[in-house]
Amino acid sequence: MLDVTPVRAFKDNYIWLIHGIGEDGRVGVVDPGDPAPVRAALERHGLTLAAILITHHHADHTGGVADLLEWTNVPVYGPAGEQIPGRTRSLHGGEQVAVTELGLSFEVIDVPGHTAGHIAYYGHGALFCGDTLFSAGCGRLFEGTPAQMTESLDRLAVLPGATRVYCAHEYTLSNLAFAAVVEPENAAVADYIRRAKSLRAEGAPTLPSTLDLEAEVNPFLRCDRPSVVSAAETHSGRPLADRIDVFATVRAWKDGFG
Repeated sequence: MLDVTPVRAFKDNYIWLIHGIGEDGRVGVVDPGDPAPVRAALERHGLTLAAILITHHHADHTGGVADLLEWTNVPVYGPAGEQIPGRTRSLHGGEQVAVTELGLSFEVIDVPGHTAGHIAYYGHGALFCGDTLFSAGCGRLFEGTPAQMTESLDRLAVLPGATRVYCAHEYTLSNLAFAAVVEPENAAVADYIRRAKSLRAEGAPTLPSTLDLEAEVNPFLRCDRPSVVSAAETHSGRPLADRIDVFATVRAWKDGFG
């Protein structure tokens, strides 16, 4: 099982440290928007930065890259379709990328929607999905369309159910509050709310989630379920043509929620 450590940044971001194979303390960092907590974590635990992996171009995911590269020169992996500071390896969906610095390899998955060139990294039982899939939610559509995001989520949903989901924000409780409105009779949502509240009360992350859990609680992965379709049609006041129309309705509903 891949060894992954969370580093908290800003209000609710998680920057993930991926530990390499072996005992030499080499790690990769995923989406370092803020360099200070990354450097502090490395120094505190005696770790060596060996690679930077980027999912998309937003500043809270890339803002620390330049500073980290001044501190230590390492390769930067990132999506080919976006402007990524310091990128040394441009990645396209469908590639199997060897992060040789860590002794690891990942499948690169195109997941446009939140941004136009967003990618995810999948391997070793773990999914680093940036702002595409959140626990009980998904990213806002800043650059993409509902059809693109639906297809992107479909690409992630077919991965093995035990896959651990390392998304980039601690949005779980707010997402679950919305999921409970969409599906008030969903017992899995109610149970997850209790567990997530307990974790947050202890100061612990709710992440990683798993794809099995997301299939039970995440309304954006359940747009073909009668309960979600019915809720979306009731909210919109009209029949919805297909699953993409349901997704678009639920996404717009969530944008204005709370």
